[in-house]
Amino acid sequence: MLNKILQSPAPVTLLGAGNLSEPALRAALTIAPQLVCADGGADHAVALGLMPEAVIGDLDSLSEATRAALPANVIHHIAEQNSTDFDKALRSISAPLVLGVGFDGTRIDHHLAALHVLMARPEQRSILISDAQITFLAPPHLRMELPEGTLVSLFPMGAVTGRSDGLRWPIEGLAFAPDSQIGTSNEVTGPLTLQFDQPQMLVIMPRAALDSAVEALLSAFVGWPARAR
Repeated sequence: MLNKILQSPAPVTLLGAGNLSEPALRAALTIAPQLVCADGGADHAVALGLMPEAVIGDLDSLSEATRAALPANVIHHIAEQNSTDFDKALRSISAPLVLGVGFDGTRIDHHLAALHVLMARPEQRSILISDAQITFLAPPHLRMELPEGTLVSLFPMGAVTGRSDGLRWPIEGLAFAPDSQIGTSNEVTGPLTLQFDQPQMLVIMPRAALDSAVEALLSAFVGWPARAR
């Protein structure tokens, strides 16, 4: 809890400066009305008539017009250049869940950097939301109720093993790693249960699964510890 800019007992929406999907943002704000912006994400917010509770980042992409439109106490400058604005914002929030919008787009390096932050901050449960999909780091144990046939892709960011129930192609006995075994384009056949031994597995689903993913992550009893730094 120390050195947190925002502490909330409820989920928080975090808006980035990448491509804005207004439907994705509306979906996030319906679940988590409390809005925080990562740097230039505040430009999106102000353009939509939204007032963030905090703007966090190195402020190199925040426009002067938006800066002038915001109360000074809302803006939090973190000067270091060794991390992304997504990382600066995420590590500055204490909330049971963060819903991130505006962290993907046409630049694959930016998208990969956002996925890196999900891996680097496993202690903060987070979901990235785009027009078509949601992405989150799987907790140690996850249970979801989803329609039969729902697409579930599992992408390892490191060596990880796990177990599953309710997938057409079970994962038990597979040694996942990004340079060998991945698990894209699986599908749900019944109540879904996933278990993993390491905080290394990304789960990718259609955006229609957002409500189920939020419920599952909020109810996951055990989470991952923060990585040693």
